[in-house]
Amino acid sequence: MTKLFTHEQEMFIRENVKGLGNQELADLVNKTFDLSITRKQMKNWKRNHNLSSGLTGRFEKGNVPVNKGTKGLYNVGGNKTSFKKGQKAHNYKPVGSERIDRDGYVLIKVSDDGPWQKRWRHKHKILWEKANGPVSPGHKLLFADQNKQNIKLDNLILVTEKQMATLNKKGLIKNDADLTKTGILLADIYQKVSERKKGERK
Repeated sequence: MTKLFTHEQEMFIRENVKGLGNQELADLVNKTFDLSITRKQMKNWKRNHNLSSGLTGRFEKGNVPVNKGTKGLYNVGGNKTSFKKGQKAHNYKPVGSERIDRDGYVLIKVSDDGPWQKRWRHKHKILWEKANGPVSPGHKLLFADQNKQNIKLDNLILVTEKQMATLNKKGLIKNDADLTKTGILLADIYQKVSERKKGERK
């Protein structure tokens, strides 16, 4: 099972969990490590690892919030390490940087602005779009040899969602590109046979 966080990220969360709500902690982790963790993911991870923010959801009479005077800052323990306007996180990655996601795909950073999904894109899709234009609705890109890091045009095949479903169902996607291409031809035959049978039942 793929871990949600690296060891470094887990240690960071443990060091900063006290005094921060789930959304605040998720925002801090996302900003620091350039991730896109949701409040729910953070909440579940904390529960599974027996971590608590120590917050009760309300302030007792006479208590002063630990982050009073630090509005808009993430560091509730002081301002020494708080993010200042325009300051980049220590692990900031410039546009053009690459990384491998949890599913094994290569992502490339295309922008510093917008949500995570806008800043990072699949490298193989960018390569395909430069040569062939956007992937049409109802279609998917398939790695012919199943190697998601072998990003070459001749290793990318555009298939329909129906073809992909048949390929997966029949186990026709192979580690060999030629066998996968043959599998696509077989998938088309399976679909035609299935459609003919449906027509005969009417």
